[in-house]
Amino acid sequence: MTYACYGVAAWLLLIGCVAMVRSRNLVHTVVSLSVAQAGTYVLLLGVGYQRGAVAPIEPAGPVVDPVVQAMTLTDIVVSATITALLLAVSVQIAKRHGTVVPDELHELRG
Repeated sequence: MTYACYGVAAWLLLIGCVAMVRSRNLVHTVVSLSVAQAGTYVLLLGVGYQRGAVAPIEPAGPVVDPVVQAMTLTDIVVSATITALLLAVSVQIAKRHGTVVPDELHELRG
């Protein structure tokens, strides 16, 4: 079970990174980043998974580490914040320059 989680996490990260590199649109780049970040959720949950473990409320045997689940929730919140910020920046770039294609943004080159 956990090896499948690692494979899915690596696949999501790889697909997200390839899509970011090949992207010709800022919004597509932001969505690709979100896909890559979804790989980190699966990886964290795969690391914290233990077969037959229970919640650490009444430890009668092996328990699941709640820190990993808390880190996953924190990762989700940070990812949502970053996605919202990058989409807001993309909207402002579209308003000011009339395009979201990075190759056409000549005024931003230094």
